[in-house]
Amino acid sequence: MPPLTIEIGWSPNITTIGGFLLTWHGLFTAIGILAGVQLSLRMARVVGYDPDRAYTLALVGVPSGIVGARAMFVAEHWSFYGSNLGDIFKINEGGITVWGAVLGGILGAFLFALWKKYPVGRGLDIAAFGTILGMAIGRIGDLVNGEHLARATSLPWGVIYTNPDSPAFAHSIEVGPHHPATTYEMLADLVILGLLFYALLRPFRDRPGLTFFVFLVGYAVMRFFVTYLRVDSEEVFGTPLRTPQFVSLLVLLVSIPGIWYFARQPRQPIEPLSEPPPAARRATARRGG
Repeated sequence: MPPLTIEIGWSPNITTIGGFLLTWHGLFTAIGILAGVQLSLRMARVVGYDPDRAYTLALVGVPSGIVGARAMFVAEHWSFYGSNLGDIFKINEGGITVWGAVLGGILGAFLFALWKKYPVGRGLDIAAFGTILGMAIGRIGDLVNGEHLARATSLPWGVIYTNPDSPAFAHSIEVGPHHPATTYEMLADLVILGLLFYALLRPFRDRPGLTFFVFLVGYAVMRFFVTYLRVDSEEVFGTPLRTPQFVSLLVLLVSIPGIWYFARQPRQPIEPLSEPPPAARRATARRGG
């Protein structure tokens, strides 16, 4: 037993409300979504992006991300869901993929922005902040639930799950203390978030769209290597690559023309939106606006 092993004995389920099962995974996913949207709205003001448009894109991106997250998970585990179609909609019990959330949310908001002729580059930039923060917070729920299985640890630390309802309970008995792989990912997400602030305010301050690719490329590279520590994804197309690694490579390939496109666009200095004076905010609140 590594000296810094953390035993997690919490039930993955919090309570049942009106037949709806509330889990730690679902709770932190919801908190992550709310926090991510708030950060993106804040960054919209920093870069001078219309807050109403940013809010509209969030309303499109969030459900698109949820659909994408569940759809990719179901596709990856179709051997089970093909004969249990009713379980496809039990998203509150877990079973989503982060790559599905990222790609689904971005694609939905991107297509909507093109349709409405919103500025795409800055929209992608602000979306990156909310997405990476939301994913980091969501990983707290994965740690509590034991949602994802990892390899046995050879380091001085590890996790072991002692609650029989935890998805990692049997795995903990079989392999003993294992890597908190999703926690590694959470910490890496926070590092990427810090890089986004640096990129947006320094080298890419006048280069809309490029900060987004700091997020996309950074997450793809990190996820590719963290997946080596996990054992809950299938190999694809007869290769030694697991699904998240295969998707990561595809994302890196697709990122190349995206970076090339935005790097060739005219420079566009940031013009932050100013906050209304306190008296104006109070007057607006009294009018109900």
